[in-house]
Amino acid sequence: MNENVIARAGEIIRSKSAEGQMGSGVAISLIDDEGYPTTSSVSISKADGIKVLTFCTTMDSNKAKRAMACSRAAVCIFDDDYEGNSCYNITLVGTIEIVTDIEVKKEIWMEGMEEYCSGPEDENFCALRFTTKRYNLWVDMGEEIAGRL
Repeated sequence: MNENVIARAGEIIRSKSAEGQMGSGVAISLIDDEGYPTTSSVSISKADGIKVLTFCTTMDSNKAKRAMACSRAAVCIFDDDYEGNSCYNITLVGTIEIVTDIEVKKEIWMEGMEEYCSGPEDENFCALRFTTKRYNLWVDMGEEIAGRL
């Protein structure tokens, strides 16, 4: 049963990424310089199931600054459309790192980023790579499972 729920959560995450159809309902929480959690909406650029999620941002953004100062993070992917039967809450807790490798940046470049950067080669453009350590999954209005990767 757990493998099915984990696989379904991975499908949902993919559907919320640039690889899928990209949608809303994704938030990341990082620790600010006063030690408090801060939450921002984000778009997933790439995902490997529930294991690794990658986001686009800029080096001068608050998200990147917070990730540099503290690698602890949480991601929540959610939808509460009870009538449409797509109710789920996927909470992932883990670590985040800044990636500036040009090949990774080219791979995750998303339409709309040109508003902030000239292209994947722009030194201000970077990736945030989130790696899941533990999870709490509730998908398809089914049972809730929690675990560690």
